[in-house]
Amino acid sequence: MDAGRHILIAIVVYVIGHYLIKLIKHLLNKMMERRKVDATIQSFLKSFVNIVLQVLLIVSIVGALGINTTSFAALLASAGVAVGMALSGNLQNFAGGIIILLFKPYKVGDWVEAQGTSGNVMEIQIFHTILKTADGKLIYVPNGAMSSGTITNVTLTPTRRIEWTVSVEYGQDIDKVRSVCNSLLEADERITKDPEPVVYLTELADSSVNVLIRAWVLNEDYWNVMFDFRERLYKRFNAEGIGFPFPQMTVHQAKD
Repeated sequence: MDAGRHILIAIVVYVIGHYLIKLIKHLLNKMMERRKVDATIQSFLKSFVNIVLQVLLIVSIVGALGINTTSFAALLASAGVAVGMALSGNLQNFAGGIIILLFKPYKVGDWVEAQGTSGNVMEIQIFHTILKTADGKLIYVPNGAMSSGTITNVTLTPTRRIEWTVSVEYGQDIDKVRSVCNSLLEADERITKDPEPVVYLTELADSSVNVLIRAWVLNEDYWNVMFDFRERLYKRFNAEGIGFPFPQMTVHQAKD
């Protein structure tokens, strides 16, 4: 009968605790939205508060079952040392999450390149940063690696530079090539005038003359300009009679 009473109390504690956790998370969410807390901090706090509340609920259920919580806490503390050593990587990830929140090398919504991958930052959780790649995959990157490794934040600045390398045949008029490139650059209103776009002859390769084109655009226009300009360049070169090279080899046959 005594054991049944403890089990019944534990069930009641679980039900009430589960309801209170949902209520606290809902209130926390509403409060952060009302105060317009940064989405990066919101995702981290939600993850952290959820873990803390779940641990407190487990301790409360253990106490309701009649187990001495003092000795249980001591057992948890001693076990925590071993677990902490085993989970040292996760502790590093937790510390990395704190560093990310404090120094903000990136935030939710930024496009970043880090740890050999790139994607849009969807969430910054207590242990991981979730990136969504261009092809729709979700990648969980440890916060420890994100806080200590090299991060390229593409969206942190308003503008971005684009480069195109175009190869033309030997014998083409390089002044004409430069003139065609400049006219296409001037015609595209998405390309900024400050800094001005530039066209350089960069290399006399084995089978081609290589021309480098550099221009600056707004971040949101980067990919559209990248592909649109390349297509316009190809069509315009064909219309102007500017030939594109292809690898070729001349073989001379020796006579006896």
